[in-house]
Amino acid sequence: MQDGLDQIRDGGKRALARALTRIEAEPDAAETVALLDAAYAAARAHTVGLTGPPGVGKSTLTAALIEQWRSDGRTVGIIAVDPSSKISGGALLGDRTRLRTDPADVGVFVRSMAARDRLGGLADLTVAALVLMRALFDVVLVETVGVGQSETDVSSAVDTVVLCIQPGSGDALQFMKAGIVEIPDIVAVTKTDMGAAAAQAQADLAASLDLRERATGDWTVAALGVSALKGEGTRDLAAVIDRHGAHLAPSLAVRRQAQARDWLVQFVRERWGREGLKRVGEIALGPGASPFSALADLKRRALGG
Repeated sequence: MQDGLDQIRDGGKRALARALTRIEAEPDAAETVALLDAAYAAARAHTVGLTGPPGVGKSTLTAALIEQWRSDGRTVGIIAVDPSSKISGGALLGDRTRLRTDPADVGVFVRSMAARDRLGGLADLTVAALVLMRALFDVVLVETVGVGQSETDVSSAVDTVVLCIQPGSGDALQFMKAGIVEIPDIVAVTKTDMGAAAAQAQADLAASLDLRERATGDWTVAALGVSALKGEGTRDLAAVIDRHGAHLAPSLAVRRQAQARDWLVQFVRERWGREGLKRVGEIALGPGASPFSALADLKRRALGG
């Protein structure tokens, strides 16, 4: 389905939007699986997860990072996972409107998704959309729904996790207690224009990060301040994200394959429970193998087909 990927590239935003809609509507279709297999094999983007509690300023920071990456000449795909409407089940906040990207800029694409009943900060479609967009853009950023301490799925879906903390809210202490400080690769204290409160939050986080146990050669989690509204710290944050990507490069293929297998196991467990896991037996994914073909086979086995 390399031809399908080429058609999406040539067709721009409309073609990509149609492809994502088809993936959501017909996830088990042979054409969908073939497209995702091709995209999985053609990965090119550095994927970034932006997470943190509601109101911390994730969308404002996302907009600032888009501007920074575009000024560097990079193409950017955004997956914004929003709370769900209880009436329609659709995305409630609609980050496509809140981010205010230039509709004429073919180098930026924003897709809003409803979290629905997922408690891990992502939507069911996120992984498939991420894989497709990863084959089309230079950077793909996933902005999670912002549900606090259960917001951990993003760490098993992207390459680099950025955790946002708001000064004066008690977030730093809460995240230290919850152990979520183990998830991020980078911690960004937002709204540094708040002055002393921001400085205190950065100090608290630096102290907690110093307590993390690290093996020799492990990435040292970075903590830095940003003020997206004032345009301060965004370039530094983008540079640290790049450094983490370079740090991962030697082991990135192995990391992504492990993430894909974990996604398969989670899918089976959530859809069919322990009985489903027993039916499918050992879930293995060889080097370079697409999780989407493997999932189609697992569905047949779990359902007795």
